[in-house]
Amino acid sequence: MPDRAWFRRLPKAELHVHLDGSLRPATLLELARATRVELPATTPEAVRRAFRVDDARNLADYLKRFDTTVAVLQTPEALTRVAREMVIDADADGVRYLEVRYCPVLSTAGGLSLDEVITAIARGLGEGAVECGTTTGIICCTLRHLDPGISDAIAEAAVRHRRLGVVGFDIAGGEATHPAKPHRHAFEIAARGHLGITVHAGEAAGPESVAEALFDCRANRIGHGTRLGEDPDLLAYVRDREIPIEINLTSNLQTRVVPDARHHPLRRYLDAGLTLVLSSDNWLMSDVTLSSEYALAGRAAKLTRREIEGLVRNGFHAAFAPRPVREAIAEEARARLEVM
Repeated sequence: MPDRAWFRRLPKAELHVHLDGSLRPATLLELARATRVELPATTPEAVRRAFRVDDARNLADYLKRFDTTVAVLQTPEALTRVAREMVIDADADGVRYLEVRYCPVLSTAGGLSLDEVITAIARGLGEGAVECGTTTGIICCTLRHLDPGISDAIAEAAVRHRRLGVVGFDIAGGEATHPAKPHRHAFEIAARGHLGITVHAGEAAGPESVAEALFDCRANRIGHGTRLGEDPDLLAYVRDREIPIEINLTSNLQTRVVPDARHHPLRRYLDAGLTLVLSSDNWLMSDVTLSSEYALAGRAAKLTRREIEGLVRNGFHAAFAPRPVREAIAEEARARLEVM
């Protein structure tokens, strides 16, 4: 198995990472002090340890720390800063294409509009892209517990800002108690607005949530999909249509969806012929990078170099970026792989 430095050099696409779960510890500390948000620690290293989720019993527990990070993301300046830093950190980790997802309604408590939130994030991603050369996109999320009318408004705002780099629409939150189907009109808006659609499914709920994502929400990709294998017929449907599954190993361990990395279905899914992409979910809460996720996957699933390179290629081809952009970054990645 290659060392960690090799995985950092690997050209990668990051398709599933949340802005509110990926703040730098030092940035979270500074923003919290400026906004008088109380933190459980007073140094960047202590903040890093405090926000790593090692004590969750389920997805709901895992999500509790987001209340704090969202509280400091209530100004355009904070949103722009965090988005820009994400691009810089991704570039340092070898990421050549980055899709950042966020629910913009979470940053409206202080009076910002959905449009202002999306614009601030786009500004930060743009600044980071200019600085690093990494290509970026925004995925606007709604949340399962929100009123479906709010989801419609988020989808409409996402479509309005396609020119600013919004490439997709998603729904996140507690699957076990909140089905996605009531929000299907928002997905209709997003699909008719030519956005890619990914849905968190098959994590806290079973394969029925994956079916709901596919047939009610028009999903082009599935976020997590950890329990898809419980329905062999649905797994075959996903395989045959080459629907990408966004695999998030560490967060699946933290939410207790799987007991340990060796029991994650990644290996079984590869052997079954599914189209998989590796992602990191939340850099702060999971205390990971995309490189560390690749290294963990390599060890846990006993991946060959050919399989690792296949996952890399899948990431670029599954991106919601326009096809010419996808093909250009995929070709760049192919050339880099040849000399590694």
